[in-house]
Amino acid sequence: MDPVSLLIPAAFAFLAGLLCLGYLVVPPLRMSSYLLYACFMVFATGLSIYTGSLGSWTDMLISVGLSVVAFLGGYVVMTAKVLASDESRVIPPIKQHKGDVSLGHTAVVYFTHGESPTYNPINWIKQFREFDEQGIVFIPWLVRPLFLYNLRNRYLRVGKSDHYMVHILRLKEIEQEYRRSGDESTRFYLSFLDYDPRPDVAVIQALNEGASRIVVAEVFVTQSNHTLEGEAMVKALHVEEYGASLAFTRPLYDSETMHRMFVERANAVLQGTPKERVGILLIGHGQPDEWDREFATETQQETEFKKSIMRAFIEDGYKAENLGVAWMEFKEPKPAPKIQELLSHGVERILFYSASISADAIHSQCDVPDLVYAAKVPNDVKLVNMGAWDNNPLTIRAIKERIDAVK
Repeated sequence: MDPVSLLIPAAFAFLAGLLCLGYLVVPPLRMSSYLLYACFMVFATGLSIYTGSLGSWTDMLISVGLSVVAFLGGYVVMTAKVLASDESRVIPPIKQHKGDVSLGHTAVVYFTHGESPTYNPINWIKQFREFDEQGIVFIPWLVRPLFLYNLRNRYLRVGKSDHYMVHILRLKEIEQEYRRSGDESTRFYLSFLDYDPRPDVAVIQALNEGASRIVVAEVFVTQSNHTLEGEAMVKALHVEEYGASLAFTRPLYDSETMHRMFVERANAVLQGTPKERVGILLIGHGQPDEWDREFATETQQETEFKKSIMRAFIEDGYKAENLGVAWMEFKEPKPAPKIQELLSHGVERILFYSASISADAIHSQCDVPDLVYAAKVPNDVKLVNMGAWDNNPLTIRAIKERIDAVK
């Protein structure tokens, strides 16, 4: 068999590997074209193997083996390209001059986690790199495109993430609260860690509009690597050099108003079920044990948050034995076993919360429900997905209280 007859199918197979990997990770609107081209390359590979072997089974097996290796090579090359992806950030210039004395407005920069409304794998790609740098075992390198494929499928299942829109509406509610109280001067700016605009960009916008006081409202449950990363972005701007002061709010884990919010939301959906027959499951996010050693406050404060919420439920008349906590990732127990435990207590209705997520996201719209619905629940027991934090008036009040404390 001449080398050309081997190289042609191998070349088609290599392209098929590239395109198959691309199909796994590209945005939904490009899926069909990648799949079509990949199928064409697979067909071209088979046809060129058949025509190049001239009926020789030995030549055909050699060509098939080389094509398989070439296909895997294409998969690996495209995997490396995808997992090396990064996002370019454009940080606008600060138009204020150093040494200026600003007598302008107070700016509240609302800062939270963030999530793209539509499928975008970049934040998970960055998370993979962070796990690798810290030696945290997560998913084998070659299997990571399948994880991104599953992420895309979750977006396709739910249509979109509501995270961004919930925060937009929440910030409008907070602003309206200030306007109703007579504050017409404070301005509000939205920012995210994993979506645009980032907190430093929002702070620059505030500075450029003449802010003299900047309050970064950290809409997170806990102090963690996420809050510290955002704080580092903002502190790197040295706003004091531009005549502005800077303050950060505290996380919300110990906010009694937030604890009460969970109870009020539960009371609104009981539909006549006695409180003593209602089960409550608070599902936290969870982080790797390795992170606990570096950011112990994450798990400690998340645990304290859930315990405080449970105390609020008990004070409102719910039974302690019908309250449970679970974790979505990295820690135990998982939701399904806790659901089974609540069922053993004879509850008629179970409300489950994505307790540590600041607004509905793929985790609360898809991941947490999947974990809960894995439990075997009798038809006469009602499961109610309470989701993440909504824009309940108590959620608005809790964030405003934190802002007022440093404003």
